[in-house]
Formats: sequence, structure tokens, C-alpha cells
Amino acid sequence: MVVGMQELRAGAAHRTFDDARVVAPVVDVAIPVYNEERGLEPSVRRLHAYLTEHLPFTWRITIVDNASTDGTWFHAARLAHDLPGVRAVHLDRKGRGFALRHAWATSDATVVAYMDVDLSTDLDAFLPLIAPLVSGHSDVAIGSRLSTGAHVARRPKREVISRGYNFILHTLLATRVRDMQCGFKAVRADVARCLLPAVEDNGWFFDTELLLLAERNGLRVHEVPVDWIDDADSRVHVTRTAIDDLRGTARMVRRFATGRGQVDLGPCARPALADDFGRRFVTFSLIGAASTAVSLVLFLVLRVPLGAIAANAIAVTATFGANTWLHARYTARASRPRWWAAFALYAGSLLVTSTALALVSGLAAQLAVLVATWSLATAVRFAMLGDLQ
Repeated sequence: MVVGMQELRAGAAHRTFDDARVVAPVVDVAIPVYNEERGLEPSVRRLHAYLTEHLPFTWRITIVDNASTDGTWFHAARLAHDLPGVRAVHLDRKGRGFALRHAWATSDATVVAYMDVDLSTDLDAFLPLIAPLVSGHSDVAIGSRLSTGAHVARRPKREVISRGYNFILHTLLATRVRDMQCGFKAVRADVARCLLPAVEDNGWFFDTELLLLAERNGLRVHEVPVDWIDDADSRVHVTRTAIDDLRGTARMVRRFATGRGQVDLGPCARPALADDFGRRFVTFSLIGAASTAVSLVLFLVLRVPLGAIAANAIAVTATFGANTWLHARYTARASRPRWWAAFALYAGSLLVTSTALALVSGLAAQLAVLVATWSLATAVRFAMLGDLQ
């Protein structure tokens, strides 16, 4: 709905202020805001000027005011009135994820994006961010402050929290994405429409969840190293956001562990390679060789003081977690196996090796048993990580 400035000043309850001159742009940039009356206008005008001068595609800026209690909506609507290609939307519900969900789901653009209103990320990274999506090469693109080539200036507290959070994600979910939290992301609109119904969070964890689902379902994530300067006037409550992110991470661990991470992407699904056996086999072999070497060393060191069966149990257990994590990260296909299946393999391997060791004596015979049973378990693991849903 397009409204006049006099009506706006009179306090009429309008929800959308739109410039209809840009129809179905290539790129729609959402800016979610909450109580940003002071910084909104200079940031949007700066972004508008930059896109006008530098972006070779048609574009729109969508300001999404999610339940601000100050004058943010007034400034947003005025910007939409004054600047061509700017749209303002007011929502009666808080949550960055909710704002992005609404903006992306209702957009008619080819590529939907978002950036934080403080424009902490240098805008020269925007074209490299969206170009792979426009061309169809990638499905999701993110700015990364942790990639080689990035230049970042921020306070130690936020740096430690960010690195710690990403370390947790890498450890628990074996993700390859370096920086989940940078407020500078874009998605092909058709891909976004497939992923959005599967994203449960409507707060700060929203884009992390979307990225995890995209990666889990075999979509290509493009990372762009960015120049990033911390905003000293940020409205983000760091501690509360960190707690919410940890809760979201725990939920995703449970979701993926129970096999509920698959999304029907339809025509947006990236076709699997006809034969990626060579790459997976070589990587798998390197991981298996390292794991076997560590296990054998542990077995030989512990065999005399603890006995063969106890030494084997410790050796197998010690390498199980790292082995499974490395395979999930580097050798598994997009449709990864459930963690209970990996645990079943671990339990089965432990039972078979322990039973076999109980039936033989002598170091040579015990090593032969271990090599045989571990080899069998390795073959089963390879098939499981490559093919099971």
C-alpha cells in the first residue's frame, strides 16, 4: 500500500510503503531494523547511493521494521517515499528471522539478500556476494570474517564469542561454513522458498539454521571474505543472543541426529555427481589410515597393563568420535547418515573385536584379528557414510 506523507505524520496505521517503479528486480536487499531511528536514514541513503552507482543489476531495498517502539517506522516510510527503489514494511512482531522470513517470502526478486543496518561490512563485497547466485553457480552466499583475505576490526569480547560459537558448530555439526553469523548474506529466491518452511527459528539463529539446512541438503554455499568494522552502537544483546544460538545449535544437533534434516528442494536440488567415488575413497583412506595408526599405538601401549580386550575398547572408543566427525565433514555425501547408525557401527565393531580377541592369544594373532575386524568395519563405514540416508 502506498501512502502519503501527511497520512504518515498523522499516525495512520500503515503497514507497507512501497515505490512501485521497480518491478521484479534481480536483487532485493532486506534491512531488518528494530529501534534504529538514529542510524537508519544515513545507512539506507549510503546503500542506495552505492547500489545506484555500482550494481549492474536492477535492485530494491526493503526496510523491515519489526515492531520498533521509536520513530524507526516514520523514517523508513519517509525513505521509501523519497528514494526510488526503496520499500518499507512494518511488522507487529519482533525477531530478525521473522523479518527476513517475511521479506524473502514476499519478494519477487531473483536473489534475496540482507545486511545489517549498521553496514559494518564494506559494500564492495556485495557484487561478489550476489554474482554467483545470479549466474546460478551457487545457491547461498555469505560474507565471511573468518576466511583468508578478510579484514576485521572488532572488540575482543565479540571476537572470542564469534570464534567460540563457530568452533562449536564445526565440532558438533561438522559444518564447513567458516562464519555463520556475519550479517551479510544472500540466497537464490527459489532456493529460499524451499528452505524457509523448514527453518524453525525466527530470531538471531534464523540464518545459521538456514545455512545448516542448505549445506545438509547439498546446496553450494559461496563464502566471500569481507572487510568488517565493529559497530560500537550495536543493538545486539550479546549474552542473550549467544544463549539463544546455543539452544538453536542443540536443537539442530538433535534434528540432524534423528534424520530430520532433509528438505524437498524439487527443481532447486543440485544434481549429484555421477561418480565421486575417487575423491571420497582417497579422503576416506587417509582418514582411515590415520585413525588405524592411532588405534594400534594405543592398543600396543595399553595391552600389557590392561589386557587385550580393555586396550582394544579404549583404542576403538578414543578414535570413534574424531573418525566419525572427519568422515561426516569430508567424505559423506549431502544426505548424511544418522548418528545412531554410526554409533551402532561403533558398538558392533567393539563387540566383534572383543569377542575375537577373547578367542586368540599372542600378539601376532591379536594384531591379525584387529586388522581383519577393523578392515571390515571400515568397509561398512564407507558404505554407510556414502549411501545411507
